[in-house]
Amino acid sequence: MKNNLFGMKKSKYINEAALLLMTLIWGATFVIVKQSLNDASSMLFISMRFSLAGIILFFILLYRKQKLIKEAVLPGIILGVVLFLTFATQTIGLKYTTATKSGFITGSCVVMIPIFQLIIEKKTPRKGVSIGAVIVFIGILFLSSRGNSLPNLLNEVGANFNFGDGMTLMCAIFCAIYIVFIDIIAPKHDFWILLFAQILVVAILSLIASLVFKFTLIEPLRINFSPYLIFGVLYTGILSTLLTTAIQTKYQKFVSPAKAGIIYSFEPVFAAIYAFFLLKEKMSNFGLFGCALIFLGLILSEVFDSNISNKGKLNGAG
Repeated sequence: MKNNLFGMKKSKYINEAALLLMTLIWGATFVIVKQSLNDASSMLFISMRFSLAGIILFFILLYRKQKLIKEAVLPGIILGVVLFLTFATQTIGLKYTTATKSGFITGSCVVMIPIFQLIIEKKTPRKGVSIGAVIVFIGILFLSSRGNSLPNLLNEVGANFNFGDGMTLMCAIFCAIYIVFIDIIAPKHDFWILLFAQILVVAILSLIASLVFKFTLIEPLRINFSPYLIFGVLYTGILSTLLTTAIQTKYQKFVSPAKAGIIYSFEPVFAAIYAFFLLKEKMSNFGLFGCALIFLGLILSEVFDSNISNKGKLNGAG
């Protein structure tokens, strides 16, 4: 009996540690992508990242002797389009905002998910998420400020909200929509076909977008194969795309959604830590307060509803 309990606890810690490792990998991505954009145009970088992931995945599918399931192709394309919009807005946003702000604003998608569940799946948002969403919104206002003193509070809060922040907020919205679509589509179709279709769609759309951006003068098509760019493509293509997807698929099903949400909430914190040590990014006092509010909102939205759920289960059992 004791051995079984020890084994269950050990397995539990391994599952949660795996998700925390995935969050660490995600956190570093903001800094790596921001630096990589010095050597490549935004859409071209996304195309290289997903093309590498797609090539590796193609050989994995060959090794697995994976059969093509036609019914999963169209849903995979739909997911791929939304995923492309998520990465496109985030990557463009990183050109004009800091890695720290990008991490926290992107992380706000956690409290947006129930909003789109209400719109798309007709699921009513939980109270904890509603409270968290308000706190996160206030946090984003403070995060986008440039002030340090209370006398200038009204004039400074939100005054530093720029184009990059706006694009990153769009990224959080698309990310929330993507997660809701995953919830609807993934259980009905083959995982590997969905994954490959998504990666292929993002690679193709980002390549097309890079050409469109060039001819419409939105962004010149540029690439400099520097050691850092090569590292950035390898890191994001292999670790941030393939490895994290594998970890999430294998381990998240053994962790409660509430606990997984809390673990994922640490992503912007890790992004801020990486940005501070690697890019020397600094924030105003209001910005730091905004980060704290966003993190608080993310945690409260999970813990509050987790406690209500647990109480409900206890009352029901009694």
